[in-house]
Order: sequence, then C-alpha cells, then structure tokens
Amino acid sequence: MSGGLLVAGTTSDAGKSVVTAGICRWLVRRGVDVAPFKAQNMSLNSFVTREGAEIGRAQAMQAQAARVEPTALMNPVLLKPGGDRSSQVVLMGRPVGEMSARGYHGGRQEALLGTVVDCLEQLRSTHDAVICEGAGSPAEINLRRTDIVNMGIARAARFPVLVVGDIDRGGVFASFFGTTALLSAEDQSLVAGYLVNKFLGDVSLLEPGLDMLYGLTGRRTYGVLPYAHGLGIDEEDGLRVSLRGAVRESVVAPPHGEDVLRVAVCAVPLMSNFTDVDALAAEPGVVVRFVDRAEELADADLVVVPGTRGTVRALAWLRERGLAQALARRAAEGRPVLGICGGFQVLGERIEDEVESRAGVVDGLGLLPVRIRFERAKTLARPVGSALGEPVEGYEIHHGVADVRGGEPFLDGCRVGAVWGTHWHGSLESDAFRRRFLAEVARAAGRRFVPAPDTSFGVLREEQLDRLGDLVEEHADTDALWRLIEGGAPAGLPFVPPGAPSVAGPPSVGGEAGDAGDAGDTGDAGAGAGARAAESRGAAPDPAPRSPDGLEASRPEGLEASRAERLGFARSAADRPRGVESADVHVDEEAQ
Repeated sequence: MSGGLLVAGTTSDAGKSVVTAGICRWLVRRGVDVAPFKAQNMSLNSFVTREGAEIGRAQAMQAQAARVEPTALMNPVLLKPGGDRSSQVVLMGRPVGEMSARGYHGGRQEALLGTVVDCLEQLRSTHDAVICEGAGSPAEINLRRTDIVNMGIARAARFPVLVVGDIDRGGVFASFFGTTALLSAEDQSLVAGYLVNKFLGDVSLLEPGLDMLYGLTGRRTYGVLPYAHGLGIDEEDGLRVSLRGAVRESVVAPPHGEDVLRVAVCAVPLMSNFTDVDALAAEPGVVVRFVDRAEELADADLVVVPGTRGTVRALAWLRERGLAQALARRAAEGRPVLGICGGFQVLGERIEDEVESRAGVVDGLGLLPVRIRFERAKTLARPVGSALGEPVEGYEIHHGVADVRGGEPFLDGCRVGAVWGTHWHGSLESDAFRRRFLAEVARAAGRRFVPAPDTSFGVLREEQLDRLGDLVEEHADTDALWRLIEGGAPAGLPFVPPGAPSVAGPPSVGGEAGDAGDAGDTGDAGAGAGARAAESRGAAPDPAPRSPDGLEASRPEGLEASRAERLGFARSAADRPRGVESADVHVDEEAQ
C-alpha cells in the first residue's frame, strides 16, 4: 500500500480543499504519483468524469493538481442539498435517492464505510500517495460515531492527520487545541500536527504561540501559509471566494478594448456550478458580480441565470424579487441574457416537474421557445460540439429534458435575439468560443469591449495550481510532510485531555460527518446552503423522505472477515459487504 495523509480542519472553510490541492501539486512536481480523495462531501458544484460519474468539482480540481484523470473513486459519496433538510445522495457517481439528515446519520452513512475504504484502497494500490480531504471539523462529537470522512477514514487507513486552521478568522490556537482535546485517545494518536492558513504579517510574531501550542499538545506546526489573493480555485458549496473575490490576480489589468463589460449573475436559491462564470471573470476587463435585486441588473451588459438544484424554487424566487420582470424587459430591449442548466430551464415556456419539486406544470418566463420535462433519470454527459463558429466542450448534469421548439440552435439549447440558453456547464472555458460570445455580448450591449486574444483559461488554472504548490513548497516543512505521508504519524504523541468518550462498537466505525461549509467542507446530508449556519443536522426529517434502498449493501467485498471487523463495517459473515463494482446496482429505482 502507498502512503497517505488526511487534511482535516478546525472549521469549515479553513482551506482544506486548497491545501489538499497544493500538497498534490507539490508532490507531483517532485515525481510522486499522487491522487486526491474525499470520502464524502456536500456540494452543489459538481463535475462529470470521462466515465460519466458525478463527483465534487473540488475533487476534479485536486485531480488536475495531481495531473491525473478524475474518477468516481476520488469522491465515492456526494451529497447535493435540495432544501434545508434533505439531499440527493450520489454514490459512486450515480444518484441513488433523496434522504433526510436524520435518515442519513441514522445508519445509512455508517453502512457506506466499506465502500469508502475500498475506493481508498484501490487508489492506494495504483498511486504512490493518496492525499485525503476531511470535512468540516473532526471534533464534531455528536457525529463521531458514524463518521466516514474524517477520523473514521483516518483510523481505517491508519493515515496521519494534519489539521488546518484559518488564522484570518481568529482563535486559531484555541481551535487547534480544542479540536485535539475533543478527540478520543485513539483518534489523537493519528493527529500529527497543524498547519496555519491565511496568515498576514510577520511570522516571527506567531512563533511564540506555536511553541506554546507544542508545549500544550506535544504536536508541531508543519507550516504557516500566507494569505494568497486571487486564487479562484473551485469550491464545493461555499460562495465566499468565487463570488466575492477575483478569479486571478491579473483580472485587475485594464480591458483590452476601451470599455469594461459588466456581468450580473442572479444568485438563485440552491445555485449550482456557479464556477461557470469563473472563465468570464478571468478575462481582463470583465467584471462579474452576484446580485439578488432587480435594480442591480440595470447597468449589466450581460445577465447570467446560473444552474440550480431547485428550478421551480428559483423561478418563484426570481418572480418574488422582481428579477423575472427585469429579465423580460431586457429580452424585449435586446439586451443579453444567458441561462445555464437550471437557468436555461426557467427561461423556457413551461416546466413539468414531478421529480425535483413535484410541483407539476409551472409556467416559465417564456423568453425561449422551450418546454422542460423532468425525468427521474439524471443526464450525466461530457458533450462536444460547436457554437458561434467555434469548438465547445462542456458537461451536463440535469434531470430536466428540453423540448426546443424554435429559435436559432445554440449548443443543446437555443437563442432568440439576445437571449441564449443551454444545459452545458463549462462551455465558457472553451477560449475561442468565450471570446466570440463576449464579442457578441459587447455588440448587443453597445460596449467598445474587445476580448483579449491570448487569454487561456486552462493556462490560468494551471498557474493557480502551481501557486498552490509554491505555497506548500515555500512555507511548509516539506521534508517533515513527506515523512508523515510515507511513515505515518509519529509514535508516542501525548494525549490531550479531556478527550472524547470511546465510540460504541468497533474502534474504526465512527467519525464526524463534517460541517456543511464551503471550500469542500460537507458531511451533513440534510443541511442546505441556507441552513448550514443554523446547524440543521439535528432537525427533524422530512415528513416522507425518499430513502434509497440498498445503501447498506454497497460495501466492498474481498476483505477478510477479520480485516472487515477491524475496520468496523462487518460484524458477521452475513454482514460482509459487496464490491464497489456492484454498489450502483441496488438503488431506489424511483430515484433514478
């Protein structure tokens, strides 16, 4: 088996996703065959692999950092919030049903530990190292017993744990100490040390505190990463960086033409794949902002209605806020509007939905001659085509099927005047197409904006990933990190009281499911984006949650009984789990 490391965090949004990516890029640059892994996450930003599996977009980004092709093994469990109390469960890249928080944490999550361990072991058998990302904080003692993403997976794999803390939030020393002190002695034995993230100032002023932390915990700090602006790396379920910050530092460069181009993105409920607009923000002279009021559309040259996991809910939200009327006025005036996936669907004439919202037939905005019918089967695809005379690649993730009844063809959708609609995510990352589209927008908006002829989104992304690798290489003790990855946690790490009660049952079962935060933090099947701060993990389940059958049966086979019992997911021969290759066979047919 190869070496590995679990990157945990004191909180959600501590920087686990970017640190994991940075470690992957640092390792691959020194010749290590490395793969990323996240057992379970919650995200509305997802991606489709070449084999047609849906995984978190952050894991796809981390795979790019590692220079390997992303696969479902890297993110076996994905939770996609559909409201405050339920999520769609995606297992090995395929949806298997909707589930409430209580239903998921009431035993279903624990049953998936076998599948998760098997995926990790497959990655370890084909790579020199696997860098795992945790979720939220490992010290969520209320969820420790059923954990499959933090200490649960670390214990199963015997991986050392590096805890990341965001010092920009304040309280990082208390967070490091408290996180360690709330873990059981068995869990603490794997917590090797800490990594400070987002530091501004003179590191020498921090060093006395790091020395005191070592005295209190017996654990060293492996690095202090400085605050880096403009990284723009894909997030999973948070909006803080991609929506409010620059995609890259050079976006402050002057426009290539005489004018800037202003893009307003409607921040619809349950917004998904908002990373679609990152390619627009990468263009010099393009200013992207997210809006939720009709008056904010007035000076926009382009309005984007992005994807959403709640199409009918987003449509009602647009009407309640006056944005629907503002979009209709724009269309009548010939001012550009682009709808992507769910945003495309709301621009149509009619939506028939007995799957996602179960609202039946609902009138759309009527800006495009399209009728949408929701199917239980989810479309997961990587289409290739052309539009505006240029090649385009993208990916599709949707239950709605479009019946296009007119307009000019535009990818899989259509165009009427200055209103465009498509299901394709990621199309704007195709450089020549993006330039041609922005030129059309500028003409329609009457702006003397000229797209830069040499902007390459792929090159910019590689530069961003290299910057992450540089941060790790220049500001962390990489020799010590490599010893952790190769040899595991140091022996004799002291216990920090008071600790946590022992987990009922075998020692490797259990763990926290993680906060539902961003930058790749997840874990709670039932906390939607708006409910994360309210800690809705303990909320009552939906009146009639649709729970997938067969999750308990999706554990891997091929492990010996003693090994399975040691890992805590098989207690008898009858309980012995099946292989991952059959994990997507036994699912709730109504959820497909």
